[in-house]
Amino acid sequence: MHDVWETRVRYAETDAQGIVFYGNYLTYQDETFTQFLREIGYPWEEMEDAGWEMHVVHTELDYRSQAEFGDELVCEIRASAISESSLTFDWRCRRRDGPVVAEGSVVHVAVDETGETTRVPQPFRDAVVAYQETPPDPV
Repeated sequence: MHDVWETRVRYAETDAQGIVFYGNYLTYQDETFTQFLREIGYPWEEMEDAGWEMHVVHTELDYRSQAEFGDELVCEIRASAISESSLTFDWRCRRRDGPVVAEGSVVHVAVDETGETTRVPQPFRDAVVAYQETPPDPV
C-alpha cells in the first residue's frame, strides 16, 4: 500500500470519550481515495470530464486501536481487485507514531453520466496498474 493521505484529528471528529467517532473513518477512507486519484494522475475532475465517475457500493471497516484529538494519522490505499465495472480498494489508517487504528475495504462501481453502470475505462486501469507495485487482481 502507498501512504497517500495524512491528517491530524480535529476536536470535532472526536466523541464524548475523546476518541475519533467511528463514522469519521469513512470520511478518512473517502479522503484517501480522492488523494489516490490525484496520485495516479487521474483526479476526480478528469474522471467527470471523461463522462464517468465512481460510486461507493460497499465498505467494510475494522477498528484496531484508538485515535484521539491531535493524533497524526497516515492513511494508505491500494486497488486490490478490478472487474469490468468495479474496483475494490484495501485501506488502512494508522497513527504516525503507533499502531493501525482502522482498516478495511471499499468497492466503487463505475457509472456513466446517466448513472448507469459502465466499464472502467482503460486509461484509468492503466494508471492504477502503473502506480502499484502489485497490480489488482482481475475479477
